[in-house]
Amino acid sequence: MRGNVEEVKDRLDIAEVIGGYVKVDKAGANFKAKCPFHNEKTPSFFISPARQSYYCFGCGAKGDIFTFVEEMEGVDFKEALKTLAAKAGVELKYERGESKGDTDKLYDALEEAAAFFESGLEASAEAKKYLASRGVSDESVKEWRLGYVPEDWRLLREHMLGKGYDDVTLTKAGLIKMSVDHKDKEPYDVFRGRVIFPIFDASGRVIAFSGRALAPDATPKYLNSPDTPLFVKSDVLYGLDKAKQDIRKKDYTVLVEGQLDLVLSHQSGVKNTVASSGTAFTAQHLERLRRLSPRILLAFDSDEAGSKASERSTVLALSLGLEVKLAKMPEGSDPADMVKTNPESWKDVLRKAKPAIEVFLDEILSEEKDARKVGKAIEKKVLPLILLLSSSIERSHFVSLIGKRTGLKEEHIWEDLKRAKRPDTVTATAGKEEAKAESPKKRTRAEELEEIRSWRKENPGDMDLRRQETELVILMRVDELDSEIAEARIALGRGESEALEKVSALSKERDEEKRKLI
Repeated sequence: MRGNVEEVKDRLDIAEVIGGYVKVDKAGANFKAKCPFHNEKTPSFFISPARQSYYCFGCGAKGDIFTFVEEMEGVDFKEALKTLAAKAGVELKYERGESKGDTDKLYDALEEAAAFFESGLEASAEAKKYLASRGVSDESVKEWRLGYVPEDWRLLREHMLGKGYDDVTLTKAGLIKMSVDHKDKEPYDVFRGRVIFPIFDASGRVIAFSGRALAPDATPKYLNSPDTPLFVKSDVLYGLDKAKQDIRKKDYTVLVEGQLDLVLSHQSGVKNTVASSGTAFTAQHLERLRRLSPRILLAFDSDEAGSKASERSTVLALSLGLEVKLAKMPEGSDPADMVKTNPESWKDVLRKAKPAIEVFLDEILSEEKDARKVGKAIEKKVLPLILLLSSSIERSHFVSLIGKRTGLKEEHIWEDLKRAKRPDTVTATAGKEEAKAESPKKRTRAEELEEIRSWRKENPGDMDLRRQETELVILMRVDELDSEIAEARIALGRGESEALEKVSALSKERDEEKRKLI
């Protein structure tokens, strides 16, 4: 595999590869462009042919040609290698233990199964009536390749065997399984009597399925493919293949819980929507979204389960450095219901979304009238979330908001914040696989400054780099002043008289520094 990588790198120039996606301009020995991973007016995305690497001083994206294609296309390294190898005219050589044929067989089997399910929907008046009753248009049925399979134990298996596939391939693809109680019996279909939602990878290939039971008493209501060599629930996001461009364009992702919610959201025009695939949102899911935009909007059901999912996802997202907003759904409604009734009401709910921390504060103030209990609830539920924020300016904003909304003194809130414990991000996930995920290391301003100065050595006359260096130095000083102000306010709360004068002087200096950024 390493030989393939080096040969591709030797044949392709990073500026040409990136130039196939965005407009690049010469900048001294390097090139620069508007970053494709976040919205910006002034180019801060630099490409170095000498290093064969790129770096964005706006969002911190960096890497080589493989990283770039992974993030632009939302694929893994092997898929990026395939894409670039085809561009370079390199025939990939597979090493011992690697098999091109087995993987291709799985993709082919899943594609054949998807086509089989689509023909099943076309023949089923009952399934079509159900989708119409939920508000799904004929266009959406075609776009998402929705299907149906009747209540038959081996209908799909018989079809696939007739097409030349064997039980080993079908089992690996998650389409059939063996009977646990009767091992002598033939394998049977995983999906029976269900409306089928194909799940796609970031390149748009079918890798799994989710089936919604039509019978009202059937359990479970939703059934998902098991994990396979192509599909891992904790890593795959439903709809990402169709949503990724709109996520970049709008600079935020809408997260919903179910496949119908997603299909209807896209149908209403909110095409930057994704959903999980049979599991809670995980660190892997959120990290994948973070590459496209650092902002997410959670729009979960209004029931108790949806509320708990919102809390778990908020903790995990904030710990990864994402900006999180919550959309409050009307009681008893989900996104699919809202789109069916009135698509504009769904969009209005999204427009009214608030920062998650503010939403949790609102809930406490609406549910609890005893001032002492309010303080305890804020200490338990809100302060740990503020502690997850990396920006001292953001922390100050929410501390001030709590003070204004509750009448509590800010210096007392700061004292409690110092004692607060960070939420356990491991328990915010849904299982063992998710618990293994680690938070990515965030850039410090000092690391970013070091990176900028190294690029300036290659481009000493570049005014954009000089401006970014100046702004970063100012921001670092603002961060220092915010920390000093927070310490002084705590001292003020202890009754130290000289602290008032110190807070005033530091605040004045901070304001002067901020004015330099205007």
